[in-house]
Amino acid sequence: MKQIRYSFNSFLAPTTPDTTEVLYGATLPPTARLLPPCAPSKIVCVGRNYLEHARELGNEPPAEPLIFMKPPSSLIASGDSIVYPAASQRVDFEGELGLVIGRRVRNVRREDALSYILGYTCVNDVTARDLQKKDGQWTRGKGFDTFCAVGPCMVPKEDLDFAKLRVRTLVNGEVKQDGPVSDMIFSLDVILEYVSAFMTLEPGDLIATGTPPGVGPLVPGDTVRIEIDGIGILENPVVAA
Repeated sequence: MKQIRYSFNSFLAPTTPDTTEVLYGATLPPTARLLPPCAPSKIVCVGRNYLEHARELGNEPPAEPLIFMKPPSSLIASGDSIVYPAASQRVDFEGELGLVIGRRVRNVRREDALSYILGYTCVNDVTARDLQKKDGQWTRGKGFDTFCAVGPCMVPKEDLDFAKLRVRTLVNGEVKQDGPVSDMIFSLDVILEYVSAFMTLEPGDLIATGTPPGVGPLVPGDTVRIEIDGIGILENPVVAA
C-alpha cells in the first residue's frame, strides 16, 4: 500500500520532521498539503551509477560506489517549486529511484542488506552543473534549497517487482530519460553494504540510487516530471529565484 505523508497545515515546510501536525495515509485528503514521503536525517546519493550517464558527462564509471550527500534542507514534495538559483547558469534534472531505510543499519552484510529497506520513491536530484564542475566537489551544486524533490509517495518494497522498475523523466511533456533500474552499476545490496560500513543509517533516511542517461538543463517556466511505474509521478515547476 502506498504511503502518503501530509499535513492539514498548508504553511508547513516540506523539510518539517515528523510532528503531531504530520500525518500518514494511503491517500491525500482534498484539503491537505502533500509532504515528502519520508523525513530523513540524511540524504545519501550515489553518483555515476549508470554506465551511460557517466559517459555522457565525460567520466569513467567508478570502481566503487561514488557517494555524496544532499542536506535535508533541500527537500521538497511533488507540486512544490524548484527554485533556479541566481548563482547558477546551468541547472539540470536527474530522475532517480530513491530507497527509504526502514530500521537502523550499520556494517550490514550484502546478503542481509535488502531487509533494511522499507520502500521506494521517486527522486529528482536537481544539480547546478556549472557549480558542481567549478567547485570540484558537489556540496554546493547539489545542495541548494529545493534541489531534492521526493515523492509523491513511498511504496513498500514487497509491493513492487524491483527488476521491472524504470525511471522516466519528462520536461514539458517531452521524454528526456527512460532507463531500467537493472542498468545500475552497483546494486542496492552493494550500495547499502558500502554506505553502512562508514555511516549509520536511521529509519526514514533516503538513498538516491543514481540517474540513467539523458540528464539536461532546466529553465524557469519548465515543468519536470519523474515517473516510476508502481510508485507514481513526481512533478515540480521551475521558478526563478
